[in-house]
Amino acid sequence: MTETVTALVLAASRKGAEDPVARQAGVSHKCLAPIAGRVMLERVIDSLIDSGVVGEIWISIESADHLRATERLKSWLEEGRIHWVPSKGNLADSVLAATGRIPDPFPLLVLTGDNALQTPELVRDFVSAFLAGKEDVAIGFTREEVVKQDFPDVGLAYHRLRDGGWSATNLYGLRNTRALRSVEVFRSGGQFGKRHWRILKSCGVLPFVLYKLKATTLEGLIRRVGRNLGVTATIVELAYPYGPIDVDNLSFFAISERALEAREEKASAARPS
Repeated sequence: MTETVTALVLAASRKGAEDPVARQAGVSHKCLAPIAGRVMLERVIDSLIDSGVVGEIWISIESADHLRATERLKSWLEEGRIHWVPSKGNLADSVLAATGRIPDPFPLLVLTGDNALQTPELVRDFVSAFLAGKEDVAIGFTREEVVKQDFPDVGLAYHRLRDGGWSATNLYGLRNTRALRSVEVFRSGGQFGKRHWRILKSCGVLPFVLYKLKATTLEGLIRRVGRNLGVTATIVELAYPYGPIDVDNLSFFAISERALEAREEKASAARPS
């Protein structure tokens, strides 16, 4: 029997009514916005279900009422295919609160509800590599040149280190309770590629200096940050150009929607008539 993980989808709204994607769609949360004809959060959940490596799926959001916003989400909730856990004021506290309420939460896959381009293959590759390892924490990354194969002008903020440019994929594996020490780095909000000072605040002076000087590899940096936090940590390299692209703003919404439409048109053309 294939080993599975529990999935925690972080879907709360950090900006509320001010989120431009939510405002454009006329919904309470950007993850509830339709994109290429399907609700974004439903796409994320489908990728988890179809991956074959995810057991229970928990959605961290302010109220269970938000999971009744569409018939499909409501049906999944009522059938027990997804479960609700209340979010807290920031990413770190939301993860800590969820693991306190989820029965037997580990190993845990943490991801966000705006990964509209995510596929079962991406989830499966990450989870398989995470479960095959021994580290407390695993983080998914994709190389800059891989992203630019399909998205040359996407405008991502890359982590540029001794072994090249990298972008995180918003996939995190937590193996045990000790791994929860690592979530403290997200108390300031994450998005380290765009806000380098958050590395200094969350990870310490030496990792920040090594990062700025490009004096280490990504794996070396992640391992050092892990040691500072009292955990073992590693990266999972994922060769999917769309992996790091989430719907952070209207520009990324448009990029993701075009990519989804092209993907679905290609899939439709490949089906037997």
